[in-house]
Amino acid sequence: MPSPPESPSTGSSRVRAFAKYSGIAFQMLAIIGLSTWLGTWLDAYYQLRNPWLTIGLMLLGVLVALLQVIRSLTKEPS
Repeated sequence: MPSPPESPSTGSSRVRAFAKYSGIAFQMLAIIGLSTWLGTWLDAYYQLRNPWLTIGLMLLGVLVALLQVIRSLTKEPS
């Protein structure tokens, strides 16, 4: 049995939801990527034998990205 056609408001809300969640994914990617790059750069600058700054900043980036996702998902829609 074919499904009933979607109303225009349902299609629009799907596009908005897709844009919102894909934007969140790109924010996570940017936060984690920039913090990892900064850690790598600092490890090279200070000529550290072990990549402790890369590991630490990467974990901090993941934590900040997760907090950003939680904050944006619990925020009231405007």
